[in-house]
Amino acid sequence: MVTTLPSVDVVTVGVGWTGGIVAAECAKAGLKVVGLERGQKRGTEDFLMVHDEYRYAMRYELMQNLSRETVTFRNHQQMRALPMRQHGSFLLGEGLGGAGTHWNGMTYRFLPYDFQIKTMTEERYGPNKLTKDYILQNWGMTYEELEPYFDKFEKTAGISGENKNPHAGFRSSDYPTPPLKKTPILKRFEEAAKSLKLNPSMGPSANLSQAYTNPDGQTINACQYCGFCERFGCEYGAKSSPEITVIPTALATGNYEVRFNANVVEILTQGDKATGVRYMDVQTGEEFIQPASVVVLTSYVLNNAKLLMVSNIGEMYDPTTGRGTLGRNYCYQILPGATGFYDEQFNTFMGAGALGMSLDDYNGDNFDHSNVDFVHGGIISISQTGTRPIASNPTPPGTPNWGAEFKKQSIYHYTRTLSVGSQGASIAHKQNYMTLDPVYKDAYGLPLLQITYNFTDQDRALHKFISQRAAEIAKEMGAKEVVPRSEITDYNIVPYQTTHNTGGTVMSLTPEEGVVNKYLQHWDVENLFAVGAGNFAHNSGYNPTGTVGALAYRCAEGVVKYSQTGGSLV
Repeated sequence: MVTTLPSVDVVTVGVGWTGGIVAAECAKAGLKVVGLERGQKRGTEDFLMVHDEYRYAMRYELMQNLSRETVTFRNHQQMRALPMRQHGSFLLGEGLGGAGTHWNGMTYRFLPYDFQIKTMTEERYGPNKLTKDYILQNWGMTYEELEPYFDKFEKTAGISGENKNPHAGFRSSDYPTPPLKKTPILKRFEEAAKSLKLNPSMGPSANLSQAYTNPDGQTINACQYCGFCERFGCEYGAKSSPEITVIPTALATGNYEVRFNANVVEILTQGDKATGVRYMDVQTGEEFIQPASVVVLTSYVLNNAKLLMVSNIGEMYDPTTGRGTLGRNYCYQILPGATGFYDEQFNTFMGAGALGMSLDDYNGDNFDHSNVDFVHGGIISISQTGTRPIASNPTPPGTPNWGAEFKKQSIYHYTRTLSVGSQGASIAHKQNYMTLDPVYKDAYGLPLLQITYNFTDQDRALHKFISQRAAEIAKEMGAKEVVPRSEITDYNIVPYQTTHNTGGTVMSLTPEEGVVNKYLQHWDVENLFAVGAGNFAHNSGYNPTGTVGALAYRCAEGVVKYSQTGGSLV
């Protein structure tokens, strides 16, 4: 039996950063909002005994239950797709706050180049810089158009940083709080980079350098540098996350309700309008229909795309014909870099998720690509996130993988190893995409999302180039031995890399190029919005959350505007 509930103005699917931002802005505007979250309620009070690396970092306490829903994966169409039965390459968040609870807090703005990548690349290098197998696409918005929303997100989150990056886009105001502490490790990186005539600066951080009260009246505390950020909730309320910022703001209006254990399985439509969503209670198995005037998909990249697919909304991408946009432009990231081994010791066990220094000299189009076989680049940084004992066993090449010698080398190098890392951009490719799996289903009888993805020649060339640059910095830092990261071959979904999946619900200037317009409003269903990193036409050389937050504020503006005027917003 299905229970139909009273209609509301707005229903959001997922209650993380995007769902919280949309809820807060709509509720403040007087709209009645319901947020459906398939996980459970949680907050700072639940993380008071959080320093359990095995429970959270190794056994993934805060992550999605893969026995109910997961994805299938293959490198190419000739390979059999199989389910991801354990968390590996990326970690899917679940529960109040979503992945915004267990993130590290690195909060970069994508570069102006990212938003007009096709135009700017072709103007400088001509139309044939990449082969026709790649999809180089402008975003439908410029950096300048999105800048006010970047600014708003940073003020909501209280981002700590410094405005010293010569390659960054225009800022209408400075960071709300000063940068985190510049530790001896960061100073060493800074001195080495400057000696190579590069431009390092402190990274923008959602782990705050000082207590801060945001424009909505929510207070975020000062970071204690405990080193338990990524994969953990913050016991101090010092890492900006949805459950201590936008969600309490939304609840304070009296116009917002969050329902937990609510797994949405279908977007309901009638003609060219969405009428609401159908969801299952995870604990009881009860089925509900939540009618709404506006439906906003605010779950993770993969789930936003899957919900559109199983609801038969939009045309799914066909890599053979090139038709369709839903599921197209799936991108990830590469992780070039180099590790330096030292005789002197460093305090590597204290830190914060976004404590680091970075440089953009090899990111975007900040250097001449005329003589390289790739476009874009990657940020190069050193991060002091806190090396925890179970997962951190750095050893030099030639060390056995087990036994007495492994233990000896691991203990010795635990505080004598520093890595210079990077996040390299990922350019969309015609053979990298998402669709529905024809074989495997989730606990509710729906097809699993199928991911077809492999590293490309663009990825391999960029990875090699950036690893060489990182090795130069590591050598300048005085390491006795420098080991660049191995060249990449095929993508492997098993080892953890990043939770920076993007694409599939791309934002575009025209319906032929993407799924949503520049208000994140669906091209075919005017009262349906989808917001998140799925809107990216490619992935940049940064963490995505700052840009996702900006898009969420843009989307919220669109939802409020639509509730007043109706119709297409472009």
